[in-house]
Amino acid sequence: MMSEIVVNVSEADFEFQVIAYSQNVPVVVEFWAPWCKPCKELGPMLERIAIQAGGVFRLARLDVDDNPNLALYYNVRSIPVVKVFSGGGVVAEFSGLMPEFRVREFISRITPPSPSQLALERADGLLSLRKLEAAEKQYRQLLELGQEIPPSLLGLTKTLLWKGEVSEAKAILAHFPASREYQHAQLLMPLVQALTDLENDNLPATTELDAAFAQSLRLVKRGKPAPALDGLLDILRQDRKYADGRAQKLVLAILEWMGEDDPQTRTYRQELATVLF
Repeated sequence: MMSEIVVNVSEADFEFQVIAYSQNVPVVVEFWAPWCKPCKELGPMLERIAIQAGGVFRLARLDVDDNPNLALYYNVRSIPVVKVFSGGGVVAEFSGLMPEFRVREFISRITPPSPSQLALERADGLLSLRKLEAAEKQYRQLLELGQEIPPSLLGLTKTLLWKGEVSEAKAILAHFPASREYQHAQLLMPLVQALTDLENDNLPATTELDAAFAQSLRLVKRGKPAPALDGLLDILRQDRKYADGRAQKLVLAILEWMGEDDPQTRTYRQELATVLF
């Protein structure tokens, strides 16, 4: 219930709602005041994260104007301040307004993984093992539940590309939400666009390098990124600016698609750096 996840606390019930409660579940205490402008952004952000976490931690909001003794006791000199209580004591804190992804990172370090996080880890693991049908099913279930949306969309996009389903991958990337995964999603766009051009027979076919570029894309479409990268790197050795940098962008896109868990990714990154610099 939301009344258990997000609560307003005071000096009268702080001992019970925060100290005692934190013996079993971490409690994130937000010290705020109605006149504090940054608090107006941080408060709703914390509430949203707490509700999405589904009870992995409790959010307790304390108005410092109404509860000055607690603010003094916990050395709150400016607001907003966030302190995390676990086992009855403060175990972590930060002050001021931070971007949401930073707040989420902070929360993730002091709370056990939620069921949705565990499900996302399973999906990512299935993708790294190239168990594509199972990975796709897991990502779609998370999206249907409205959980871990940006990372699930990114994982689903990579899965669809492994399956050769370019159109849906392109549609996802075209409306990808602002998030810390956004930059990774954008790295995939040159791959999606190049595969679309290949399907539509819209690639240049004048030179030997053009033919090699198209062949690399055919290898990608067959799920063979390593030989595709070999071909693209050979193109770059001959012309580092081939097609206004399209080959270089495609190499970076393929490496993003393969993922950092792939043992070949680092090797190819190093080889790309050698070719370019």
